[in-house]
Amino acid sequence: MTPHEQQAGRPTPEPSRYADAVARYFEAWNATGEDALGKAVAGAFTEEGRYTDPLADVAGHEGIAAVIAGAHEQFPGFVFRPLGDVEGHHDIARFGWELVAVADGSAPVAGFDVVRLAEDGRIRSVLGFLDRVPAA
Repeated sequence: MTPHEQQAGRPTPEPSRYADAVARYFEAWNATGEDALGKAVAGAFTEEGRYTDPLADVAGHEGIAAVIAGAHEQFPGFVFRPLGDVEGHHDIARFGWELVAVADGSAPVAGFDVVRLAEDGRIRSVLGFLDRVPAA
């Protein structure tokens, strides 16, 4: 523990905490079927979790699951995958991602998200940014 962490009275979370939270996040975004999606969202997000990006601002498991289901409807046959490493400090992590077509590997959508974690390691909030989107 560094002197700064000792002064603050709390250690900085281990890097695996961030990676584990982001892995559960991608499990939720790639879950299909209502039951699997509900379980994955509950495993990744707190009950009052919030998801905000340029296209959505929702809270709670039902709202988050609806946004994810909408993405699956808009992009059938696509999966979300991480881009690069997860970086984190305190209770915050950031990471890049892209939406990839299973059939040909094309990735028309990409962005990065910043998440805030709860004590139990689940996500309390997401701030999402879109870096690449398909032309209208």
